[in-house]
Amino acid sequence: MRSVLVWVLLSSLLRPISAARPPQENDAKIVAQNGDKTADSAAAAAGDDEGTEYTTFNDIKVPQMKDIEGEQFNETIKDGYWFVEHFSPSCGHCQAFAPTWQTLYEFYYTSSPIQSQTKSPSPDTPNSLNGFHGYYNFHFARMNCIAFGDACAKNNIKAWPSLMLYKNGEFVEKYTGEKSMPALSHYVEEKLEQIRPGSRPREGLKVPEVGANRVDRTAMPETPLAKDKDVAAGAAAGEKHNDQAAALADATNTAMLSSETAKAGRTKEVSRTGPAPNPQGTSISLTAETFQKLVTSSQDAWFIKFYAPWCGHCQALAPTWDQMAKAMKGQLNVGEVNCDAQSRLCKEARVKGYPTIHYFRGGERVGYDGLRGLGDLLSFAEKALDSDVKYVDAAQFKDMEETEEVIFTYFFDHATTSEDFAALDRLTLSLIGHAKIVKTDSPALAERFKISTWPRLLVSRDGVPTYYTALAPKDMRDFRRVLTWMQSVWLPIVPELTIPNALDILTNKFVVLGILSRNRPDDFIQSKRELKNAALEWMDKQTQLFQLERQEMRDAKQLRIDEAEDRNDQRALRQAKSQRIGIREEDFRKPVTFAWVDGVFWERWLRTTYGVDVTDGDRVIINDEENKQYWDTTTSGAYIIPSRTSILETLHQIVASSPPKIQPKSTIGTLENIFFQIRHFGSYHPYLALGLLFASIAGVATLGKRKMRHGASGNGGGYFKLDGKEGLLNGMGVGGGGGGTEKAD
Repeated sequence: MRSVLVWVLLSSLLRPISAARPPQENDAKIVAQNGDKTADSAAAAAGDDEGTEYTTFNDIKVPQMKDIEGEQFNETIKDGYWFVEHFSPSCGHCQAFAPTWQTLYEFYYTSSPIQSQTKSPSPDTPNSLNGFHGYYNFHFARMNCIAFGDACAKNNIKAWPSLMLYKNGEFVEKYTGEKSMPALSHYVEEKLEQIRPGSRPREGLKVPEVGANRVDRTAMPETPLAKDKDVAAGAAAGEKHNDQAAALADATNTAMLSSETAKAGRTKEVSRTGPAPNPQGTSISLTAETFQKLVTSSQDAWFIKFYAPWCGHCQALAPTWDQMAKAMKGQLNVGEVNCDAQSRLCKEARVKGYPTIHYFRGGERVGYDGLRGLGDLLSFAEKALDSDVKYVDAAQFKDMEETEEVIFTYFFDHATTSEDFAALDRLTLSLIGHAKIVKTDSPALAERFKISTWPRLLVSRDGVPTYYTALAPKDMRDFRRVLTWMQSVWLPIVPELTIPNALDILTNKFVVLGILSRNRPDDFIQSKRELKNAALEWMDKQTQLFQLERQEMRDAKQLRIDEAEDRNDQRALRQAKSQRIGIREEDFRKPVTFAWVDGVFWERWLRTTYGVDVTDGDRVIINDEENKQYWDTTTSGAYIIPSRTSILETLHQIVASSPPKIQPKSTIGTLENIFFQIRHFGSYHPYLALGLLFASIAGVATLGKRKMRHGASGNGGGYFKLDGKEGLLNGMGVGGGGGGTEKAD
């Protein structure tokens, strides 16, 4: 009787605890407390806790799939990977798909994550690495969108059934493939391989038929997946795929232009009769042989990642790269090179770190240095696909100005040669992600920008033109010279400071940096407008000063010519006429650039570097990165604010005078600043610094010799008496008269 009462009390205490916990936690507790129980009893306990019948697969009892309640959705999926079906009980497609989803769940629930095992020795045990869920932290679940419509609406569910993948509470992607067992298993295998690289069978798994309760795990799959698990097999599969694409591409003339089309400057679009690039939406593993054939020696565009399997950053990039490849299906070839397996290829590609990403086209390439988010990669890829030089007329150019801040424009006429257009096409790769480049022979645009010689190249930034000053044919075709000029002007008049463009903006120039906050929309718009107006006024003023300086040099040259003619000095006349006016606008004085930065996003950097807190209001600083100094106050001591008056008056006091009339502040600490000043002095005055160094060494050496001589001659007969002990050498002085042997008191 006593044992019965104890059992009743324990049951009453444990029942509310079990009801309050998810079934998985109860399963774990049962297994932990009863390690000697069989796997079947644990699975049965899981099924009993749900209050429903369990199913059996390969003689292992499987608990009911997790049904997520709407209000508990975020809490449920906050840990691990969750593959969730959103369905409606009344939906015919959902009813037809239900057996497939259930079979997929049972198949993986009873699978073993250890490749050497062909059968699962025990059912899944949460919190144990011996089970599927515990090893991969990958879960299957479903949610009834009729019962929990609001939750499905928040998940952006537009149709049933919808399969969504989540990771640690965050949406990853929607499954868009076929809803068949092989396709779903293929998708799950890819995700499991990303979670635990090397843990999945190279050939894939033999999947059961829909509704089956058993599968032979020792059997080989009908369609092996070696391409996704083995580098060599992947390379072979990629080579086969790319060989087919290359053969079709070779049969299609996609790059030839007639001489008439080239002279007219309008690109003739040639339709592609073969399949689109990247037909499978996957990243192809490339070898040295396939890379040479399909990338270097072809006109096809490729977006390629160079990586190493052990690289943590590469592993983090892998899922995003696969998503990007899927999004670029039918648009852009995507590939990857394993630098451990293809070390020579990576060395020839000058890969210095992992991962390295390059965009290739027509045997040329450009590096990708942007962020590695999916949106950033897709944005670059889409811009790369749209990077060819398009013809525009005046109306099309006006429409482009509504969306593009920077537009390079190439003016041509009937005399422009195919060599000129070929040189222009070479520039497009380097402009990807920076600016658009177009060509035109529009009389209206030529009149607007005052073009009188052809060909001519200019850049329009917010409607303000800047001209490439070289006019000779060889200068217009000089790729390196033209690109250098483009790099100096391809930023908008007032760009946003970001990680990819930080070096371009801050290096070797004064930067008027507006520190703004999007949290104050009205102030944000007004501050940007003031920055742009200040930039335009400064540019106009500097152009006028440059033209005045150049005119003065021309006047001085003409004065020498007139004087030589008056004296009839032919030698002086030849010297005066041969003098070139070589001043360039970029050499006139240290350039000034305007930019703005998001003060909320970069709050920590701005506070630690410049001591600025954007919550106190929009501010402006004038930064000199080269000298590690900045100015944030006007001549009156007030902070510089986004006002053209405040900015221009302060800028004139800093740039137009040397040294600046306003005391700068340092962006580095005192000790670091001392070493920086020493290095800065040595770089600007190397000979003087070298002379001072030798003088310092000589001075130290001389002083050391003097001290040594003084020490040798000054020890005469003196010595110390130490507490009753006799002096050095037992009272025998060095080099002098003996001392007494008197003891010290």
